[in-house]
Amino acid sequence: MKYVLIVAIVIVVVIAALMTALFVMIKPNKKRDTSYFKDKLYAHRGLHDDEIPENSLWAFREAAKAGYGVELDVQMTKDGQLVVFHDGTLNRMCGVDGKLSKFTYEELQQFRLKDTEEKIPLFSDVLEALDGVDLICELKSDNGMRNYAFCEKVYDMLMTYKGQFCIESFSPYIVGWFKRKHSEIIRGQLSENFDKSMGLNPIHFCMSHLLVNAISRPDFVAYNHLYTNTFGFRLVKKIYRPLLVAWTAKGIEEQEKAWKEFDAVIFEKNKRK
Repeated sequence: MKYVLIVAIVIVVVIAALMTALFVMIKPNKKRDTSYFKDKLYAHRGLHDDEIPENSLWAFREAAKAGYGVELDVQMTKDGQLVVFHDGTLNRMCGVDGKLSKFTYEELQQFRLKDTEEKIPLFSDVLEALDGVDLICELKSDNGMRNYAFCEKVYDMLMTYKGQFCIESFSPYIVGWFKRKHSEIIRGQLSENFDKSMGLNPIHFCMSHLLVNAISRPDFVAYNHLYTNTFGFRLVKKIYRPLLVAWTAKGIEEQEKAWKEFDAVIFEKNKRK
């Protein structure tokens, strides 16, 4: 009986220690004022459709004209220029084989976005076109999960922007860099249920269940709105109640569903106003 009691005590202690570690790892940053993000719609890669290509100056001008906030993607070219583009490769949007990071900005200017006259824009030109629109800036990890020179360039460019903005990334190291170097910037951890979309492995598990918050300590969590039943997401929401941003709600029906779980919504497929 004595040994059974000892084993039971050990089990209880181990479970308590694991639960404590879990709560510490998923903990976001201490709450800051993020009220200006709430109840807002952010146009995913600008207000694009079959006619207007995503992440184009045209799409961003349309979003600004319609009064939406904007979510966009920033990468760095071979010669260190910041451009707005989502994919790591040029195939889908430009019909060209090769990674964006292997081209200089000048070389990229020979390509067009989806057979339009639109080109891959400089980040600086996009910020000028947005003219103070509320902005969610995603730093892509295609230049490296820990490319801090890239982070510094993005930070310097954002400091020229006259509107309200925040940053986000799937890379907890990029988000963590802003925590260490520029903690005044509101930062978000991007994630989804990678176990379902990409298969189970330790990295995907930690991302899916927001254990990477231990590195990034985000002010908000931007999560795929289709996977809100993921254990880590539910736990973070219930215990810590951070600002939650949905991505990407396509059409009015998905947006209405997302508003039931999230504080702000990144969307596609709204009609232009």
